[in-house]
Amino acid sequence: MAILTILDHGSARKIPFRAEDKPLLDLILTENGITVPHFCGGRGVCGKCAVNVTGALSAPDEAEQRLGKRLACRTRLLGDAVLDLSDRDTAMQIETNETDIPGSDRFLPGDLGVACDIGTTTVALGLYDLRSGRQLAVSSARNPQTAVAADVIGRISAALSGRADMLRELIEKAIRDLTDECLRAAGAGCSQIKKTVLTGNTAMLYLLTGRSPKTLSRAPFEADCLFDCDARVAGTAAYLPPCISAFVGADITCAAEAMGMTEKDEISLLCDVGTNGEIALYKEGVLYVASTAAGPAFEGAGISSGCEAVPGAIDSVRFENGAVSWTTIGGEAPLGICGSGIIDASAVFLDAGIIDETGLLVGDSRLSPDVEVTQKDIRQIQLAKAAIAAGIAALTAVAECRCEDIDTFFIAGGFGKHLCAESAVRIGLFPAELKGKMQAVGNAAFLGAARTLTDDTVRARLGAIRKIAVPVSLGGSKLFNDSYIRNMNF
Repeated sequence: MAILTILDHGSARKIPFRAEDKPLLDLILTENGITVPHFCGGRGVCGKCAVNVTGALSAPDEAEQRLGKRLACRTRLLGDAVLDLSDRDTAMQIETNETDIPGSDRFLPGDLGVACDIGTTTVALGLYDLRSGRQLAVSSARNPQTAVAADVIGRISAALSGRADMLRELIEKAIRDLTDECLRAAGAGCSQIKKTVLTGNTAMLYLLTGRSPKTLSRAPFEADCLFDCDARVAGTAAYLPPCISAFVGADITCAAEAMGMTEKDEISLLCDVGTNGEIALYKEGVLYVASTAAGPAFEGAGISSGCEAVPGAIDSVRFENGAVSWTTIGGEAPLGICGSGIIDASAVFLDAGIIDETGLLVGDSRLSPDVEVTQKDIRQIQLAKAAIAAGIAALTAVAECRCEDIDTFFIAGGFGKHLCAESAVRIGLFPAELKGKMQAVGNAAFLGAARTLTDDTVRARLGAIRKIAVPVSLGGSKLFNDSYIRNMNF
């Protein structure tokens, strides 16, 4: 029996194993629940599962030789080995809307409640006093399912190939861990939790509850469950808000409610620019919704020097006095570039003549000795921004609405909070007509979940929102496809 010693921030854990012909990632993830970023599904492409491992190892394969790194998804253990995880990032900047819920005299009875938004990439959880609506503690983490696949489609495929239980167990453990962290911070016990609300996109709720996502994986892509129900999750009773369709989930229902979109006599647009680009447009009593596969580029995945919002991530880039400059989160030395930095860099490179309108790289795109934006990265950004722009164009066309008619444009998620509006418009991510109407609202889905937790009238409003929602399918849409092609250029 061989021994794998795992060093992790001062602790040493020894795992006995039989040397087998399987990747290191399978041993630490499947059998021991230790996650590392794993965006490409084990194809050795993204390089994000690079690890510091020594000992009796397989020879580096072609992918590892190309990247110059040992990858957890490719390296095989042949005998005793040491895996050092001490330098892995644990400080992602995840938007959690650390705020109390606006005053109401309709609070649910009980002591404490938990609200949680299960995003494709991140999980945000808050602990609330149900009587006052006060947020007592908040915590967040990377969604551990990213270790299996970065996007929804990859996870659906993994679930259908026999890894559904593992995916469910990973997210349940994350919820329990974040809850425990909040309880410790508040000096409270788990017996005081009386209510739990868990929101997320449709696929995330399927994986959370162990439902087979088969209906989400093939035409006509119709969900056989839209939730709006109570369920037993991670050992506790929880309410799961209503989803709208297979690819527009409870996160958008909650976000629309939190922003009061359907309560105002105005035309409003909400866009959550994440791995799944979910868009909602409210006009004259109808909420038009759509989802477009933007991919994880705006979250740093699939980008050669891409990273999440961690200390050292380049989060803004400027072109001033003929020179390119940048800032990093926390003022740390640059270790990569996150979503907002990618958008800025693309805009700056256009202004500086480093890339042309077609996205062709014609100049020096190195931001620091260790951070460079490559031609392939630029193409990934073009694909992602074209998907969002075309989704907005398609939705406004179906709603017979011009962008100049929109009164308010809500940009949800942590990405939106750090986004430079000028850069987003410069590269064509958002129409210029929306520039002065943008409101970065943070994690609106999380806020909606918290409102549902503390105000007993919100459930009815969520149900009403679903009833007036009209899903707009973009798959096979000539309008969307034509707009997508037009928006490929900067």
